[in-house]
Amino acid sequence: MTRRAQPQLTYLNDPEALARHAADWLVAAAVAKDAPFAIALSGGSTPKRLYQLLATPPYAGTFPWGRVHWFWGDERFVPHDDPLSNYRMVHEAMLSRAPVPPENIHAIATEALTPEAAASDYEHTLQTFYGGGALIADQPLFDVNFLGLGADGHTASLFPGTAVLSERTRWVAPVIGAKAEPRITLTYPTLESSRQTVFLVAGADKRAVLERLLAGDPELPAAHIDPAGELLVFADKAATAAEK
Repeated sequence: MTRRAQPQLTYLNDPEALARHAADWLVAAAVAKDAPFAIALSGGSTPKRLYQLLATPPYAGTFPWGRVHWFWGDERFVPHDDPLSNYRMVHEAMLSRAPVPPENIHAIATEALTPEAAASDYEHTLQTFYGGGALIADQPLFDVNFLGLGADGHTASLFPGTAVLSERTRWVAPVIGAKAEPRITLTYPTLESSRQTVFLVAGADKRAVLERLLAGDPELPAAHIDPAGELLVFADKAATAAEK
């Protein structure tokens, strides 16, 4: 398949080196822009160390916390204090340990709403921040969008065989039946509205699917991410089988 931007692969020795590279890269990107900076966060185990690093020296002292806004690419439809919650993971790893203005944290609501209503509510949150209801190609919603890569080729909660893969109108949608708990996910157009999109990939169990992602295998939901801006892949040595 043909992408607007071909993926740029950077591989690191191990997950710790990957996290530190991502932290260095993100701090530099945020500091370079003297304006509000919007980040879409990935759940899962790989980015957790990145979030922890951002809240500790030397990163915590140089990161422009006051003008950075935090969003989620997807969320499990569980309470925010549930061990499965992506919000809880990010909160414990970073948000509770760094000087983040509460109004800059844009979590997906998962209580007192149906999954459908939660998706609509988050779409409204994104559109309010963006300042309009239609995404414009040269005005990305996010400055940085961090994504994970599942062994089945999913990213965010865009799972193989789900109806959300064909959604091109809504910004946010519920995903029901793909996993035990419902999910709320940003759709392709929303995930793609980013200046820089970064897949974080670690572990030998991701080697085969990463190879397929880099080749643009159309069977993988993750391979259909076609951002307007740069498409980067930060992967550890185990995931790339790279030799140094």
